[in-house]
Amino acid sequence: MAETKKSWQDISAAMLKHREQTIAAIEPAVPDPPKELPLNVTGIPKQLLPADVISITETPTEKLLQKLASGGISSTDVTKAFLQRAGLASKLTNCVTEMLTDRALTRAKYVDDYLATHGKLIGPLHGLPISVKEHVSMKGLDINAGFVSWVGLIAPDDALILKLLRNAGAVFYVRTTEPQALMHLETDNNIYGVTVNPYNTALTSGGSSGGEGALIGMHGSCLGIGTDIGGSIRSPAANNGLFGLRPTSYRLPVGGWSATMLGSEHIVPVIGPLSTSLDGVKVFMKTLIDQQPWLYEPSLITMPWKDTSTTSLLRKGSDGKRKLRVGILADDGVVKPHPPTLRGMNTLISKLRSHPDIELVDFPPYKHEEAWRIISSLYFADGAAEEREAIDASGEPWLPLTKFIITDNPNVKNLTVSELWGLTQDREGYKAAYTQHWNTVNTGLPGPETKAELQVQAMAEKDKMVDVILTPTGPGCAPPHDCARYWGYTSQWNLLDYPSLVFPTGLQAGAEDKAEEGFKPRNEQDKYNYELYKPETYVDAPISLQLVGRRYEDEKLIEALEMMSEVAGLPFKNQ
Repeated sequence: MAETKKSWQDISAAMLKHREQTIAAIEPAVPDPPKELPLNVTGIPKQLLPADVISITETPTEKLLQKLASGGISSTDVTKAFLQRAGLASKLTNCVTEMLTDRALTRAKYVDDYLATHGKLIGPLHGLPISVKEHVSMKGLDINAGFVSWVGLIAPDDALILKLLRNAGAVFYVRTTEPQALMHLETDNNIYGVTVNPYNTALTSGGSSGGEGALIGMHGSCLGIGTDIGGSIRSPAANNGLFGLRPTSYRLPVGGWSATMLGSEHIVPVIGPLSTSLDGVKVFMKTLIDQQPWLYEPSLITMPWKDTSTTSLLRKGSDGKRKLRVGILADDGVVKPHPPTLRGMNTLISKLRSHPDIELVDFPPYKHEEAWRIISSLYFADGAAEEREAIDASGEPWLPLTKFIITDNPNVKNLTVSELWGLTQDREGYKAAYTQHWNTVNTGLPGPETKAELQVQAMAEKDKMVDVILTPTGPGCAPPHDCARYWGYTSQWNLLDYPSLVFPTGLQAGAEDKAEEGFKPRNEQDKYNYELYKPETYVDAPISLQLVGRRYEDEKLIEALEMMSEVAGLPFKNQ
């Protein structure tokens, strides 16, 4: 007798039960939160968890690594603390797919025994618990990538990035949620449901690495792995007040993902870190690149990590001091950001303006609406056939933001070879024009529409060029559920393949951020975004910003943020 096919609801119920069992296996038991909760649940862990768990989990990554390296704390104790807090974070925000308690504690004991026996560290991440987005393959575990029909697909091996992190001493203890089709700027699927923002649970945690964002935002992790093809690291980092880096492509290994469209090179996805600290981002990048991942994944470029603590990548003035020129792009010309975001921009700008070693320059947008046309046409070159098949195979419903990016997107079609070639030429042409635009800002050089001898002129004016761009991460703070419908502030940099670093200002949205009166929308997207905004909706949402650099200047980008943070006193205290 043929086995009856399970409904998508039954599959979801089984996965939810499995998650509950993995949380229930944590010892001591993870406490249940109260039935009546405030919108901002970030204070709940301090009410329910022991002081030592709070202390460990709120220690910045770099200081935790120092304690682990000195033997001042054991990996077992650190892992148990993060298991506790991650389990509670999931009960509050729905951010976890499963806890890996037995694996993690076995690994932590091995790490502790190694230090005791050999008197040395396994590597620079010795004993540090790291959280992992679900579709990054982990041997023997489910890699459904947010599709109900893919539940039961088991990873045959660990992704290369996990092998390298484990080789450096890391401990993997939890896996986190992601959206249907992996193509939302929020996290919602028919297996686990909606992952919410811990600062305001009426808002989204972001996506597609929103499980990581909510977990780290709750201090259930201090360092985690996300992926990004349109904002999927930066959106959750921004929404949860974290640091998140979208590296330049081909610097970190991406082999071993579970996703549709594997092999597509039209818009290259990247993998990168989310962390509670900027040093966490740095140690993640350096640890991986120092292991020369190009020896194992040949598509990666041979580019060692540059240590800016010994050799600055910023310009030097005649006085020998570092000089930084920051381009200010507060509005992309398509959708105007909400008042809290503009307040964050203005607050930081006011702190930087008077510093003698920092120059602020207006950086006008260049055809950002054209960038969206190109990238949204190239996301699904097969007309989203693989997504449609994966969703429809189980009968699960199409979620609103899946419809938004696929069926409601006028640029999605099954491209012919010649159409794909044409769009690839558009992509490369736009990248060349934007490079020329960057070269033009502050230099007086001819703009992208001019056919002058730009290369020679650009070299002569190089010292006047902008180093990095300061810009919003989105058209507002974390939006309500199903409302993250403008990707332009993040996808712009995916198309250009510019490294982009999100950081918290320390400010939060509040009642003082009044809606602009008499606003006249530029277009339907601008109108939609304006009508979303009501001050009471966004209360406590973190205000985060984004720093953008040129391709393969990832280290310079981080150094620039370090300098800006030192000068401006980031993170600010919310008034």
